[in-house]
Amino acid sequence: MNKTKSSWATALSIGFTAFAAHAGGGFATGNQANTNFVSLGWVGIFSAMLAMVLLALSTREAQLLWNTRGCKSYKDLFSVLYHPYDKLHLTFDIFYDIMILMVVASCIAGAASALHQYLGVNYYLGALAVGVVILLLSIFGADLVRMGSSYMGLAILALSLVIYFYGLVKGVNLFGCLKAGFAADGFTNVPKAIFNGVNYAAFQWVTIPGVLACGTVLKTKKDCTRGMNCMLLFNVLGLGLSVLMLTAWSGYFTSVAGGTTLPTLTVLMSLDMNWLVVLYCLVLFLCMISSGVVVVFGFVNRFENASYLGFLKNTHVRRGVIATTIMAVSMFISFAGLTNIVKYGYGYCGYWAIVFVIVPLLTIGYKKNRDYLKGLPEEDEAFPAISAVTVSMDN
Repeated sequence: MNKTKSSWATALSIGFTAFAAHAGGGFATGNQANTNFVSLGWVGIFSAMLAMVLLALSTREAQLLWNTRGCKSYKDLFSVLYHPYDKLHLTFDIFYDIMILMVVASCIAGAASALHQYLGVNYYLGALAVGVVILLLSIFGADLVRMGSSYMGLAILALSLVIYFYGLVKGVNLFGCLKAGFAADGFTNVPKAIFNGVNYAAFQWVTIPGVLACGTVLKTKKDCTRGMNCMLLFNVLGLGLSVLMLTAWSGYFTSVAGGTTLPTLTVLMSLDMNWLVVLYCLVLFLCMISSGVVVVFGFVNRFENASYLGFLKNTHVRRGVIATTIMAVSMFISFAGLTNIVKYGYGYCGYWAIVFVIVPLLTIGYKKNRDYLKGLPEEDEAFPAISAVTVSMDN
């Protein structure tokens, strides 16, 4: 009994971690939900559910590969997945590096948009200020911000649920909206809804390597399944309610200037609940800053010991050069605006990840896991201890 409780507690913690990773700037603002799902009408909610199911299923296969093969990084993971063509792990490198720039850019753009919409701060000045804060924290204070990132993710989830429930109650008739959408579009948007769901799951994979590293505490096949079920539950609750609420309010925020950039904030500001707006803006801003810092800091850690930077002897200087380069490119991208980053930057990266991440994990990864786990008699038996990554086994 205690073992089962402990297993569920671990699974819940992984589920919250996965949601915190998902709940970045695009999600928290409602921009991703509107761009990918709400704009499709009644079928958007089914597209969102498809996205979360595919994300959870592909993450489960990746977690099983990671934990049974003793992987230490996403390079190990994709080397195992693609073995004997190990060098194909570079396809994930390309996706990951570009998406990091997009994520940081979306954090800067989202925070700058929120400052402009709520406080009237010039967008470009806001982007510059947010970029400087992320840069300084990435070099000197990442540990402090990273410690609180999971708590901020949980706060965003709890606050979002309250906002979405309240928004559904105060919005126009949801079923009337869905009925009108069906009468107007019928099944026309179904193919696009399927594609958007797959694409959304694909570009969200930029957050998954961190989840997999935390998921090493999942010691059995059943643990991995429970962890991914919790991930699915929290993501479905958060994203699903977001899509439903924004669908009910789509007629309003699409008619407001700039409303589609920060649709959730636009809706909140119309509800005459200033305290909730202030709290939401605070948590949203902190979540974006935290996400940006963690991503940049991880990128800095990855390259700070590179041989071609050996001429920079001081560690802080070396980190500063790398972080400044990333921030400069990301800030330039952020001037394109949050909506364009989500629609085009995330979208095109998603195309790449569909081919090289989602499909291989759900086919090759599934087969390798199935064949490997045949050697374990019970679903709840702990994986064999592995001291180093095993890339030489086809299964």
